[in-house]
Amino acid sequence: MSRFWPLIKLLPIKTNFRFVRYAKLFGSLSVLLVVASVFFTIWPADNKCGGLTCGVDFLGGNLIEMSTAPEPVDLAEIRASLNDQGVPDAQVQSYSVPGSDPSGRFHAMAKFGNLEGVTAGETINRVKAGLTEDLGAVQFTRTEAVGAAVSGELLQNGVMALLVAIVLMLVYIWFRFEWQFGLGAVIGLFHDVILTFGLFALTGMEFSLTAVASILTVIGYSMNDTVVVYDRIRENLRKYKKMPLGELIDLSINETLSRTIMTGVTALFALGVLAVLGGGPLQPFAIALIFGIVVGTYSSVYVAAPVLLLWGVKRGGPDDVKPVKLGMASQP
Repeated sequence: MSRFWPLIKLLPIKTNFRFVRYAKLFGSLSVLLVVASVFFTIWPADNKCGGLTCGVDFLGGNLIEMSTAPEPVDLAEIRASLNDQGVPDAQVQSYSVPGSDPSGRFHAMAKFGNLEGVTAGETINRVKAGLTEDLGAVQFTRTEAVGAAVSGELLQNGVMALLVAIVLMLVYIWFRFEWQFGLGAVIGLFHDVILTFGLFALTGMEFSLTAVASILTVIGYSMNDTVVVYDRIRENLRKYKKMPLGELIDLSINETLSRTIMTGVTALFALGVLAVLGGGPLQPFAIALIFGIVVGTYSSVYVAAPVLLLWGVKRGGPDDVKPVKLGMASQP
């Protein structure tokens, strides 16, 4: 491989980075980011979704997806048509990327509430008729209506799914390793989930059931990466019984670093294409996963692993569980 790509020789075969030395610095940074993410996610508190831009799934309302050809969808004309019809809470956006649709059509979506005194189905029919009259030949590819009661139930179930996933991960790690490992893994998971919520709040990307699916996927990826690091730490605890815990954690992370980077970069290649060409609901999904992979890799190194230093781990006898001061563990 290096014969065809000489730059690969620049990649070190073995690394010896001292991660634990900077655990206190990055731990403080993580705390600040988590606090900021929580603030932006829940503010304003009087809004049903706080700082998140909830979609039809969670707020209730109607959605219409449409396409035109050969000219792109004119978003200004769609907004004008919806305003003329008196449709409340109208939001319009395009999700077409030139060349992404082999048929040559251009796509857009409109979200809106119900007309006063009119059912959701009748509102959708009137809007479609108005758009056809104002825009001409429009092909409607998807229509969806979600009631307020259903949307509230979906939001509750989505949050419950995230909490159940985290609890199950805690139980899994607890049984496979020790309680210190389980606690570190769950802290890392909360870190990743909260920062991903912060991403949705800051960017204004639509938070829908697809977003919940992306966060659940981030939880799975983060846990997988954390288990790899923890498994190597457990092996080295048996192998190097006298090595200081900070140095042992550094050794374990360095030994798994190449695997972590290769796995992450491979996933980022696929998700990058999906984020650029996916369009529609797939774009926020892909962006959230890209962010989650980066944050999940970071948390495995600077959140989940250093947590072990705070409580210590069993290395020999039942009383051999000693905490280590962060920032000093890897010092000779």
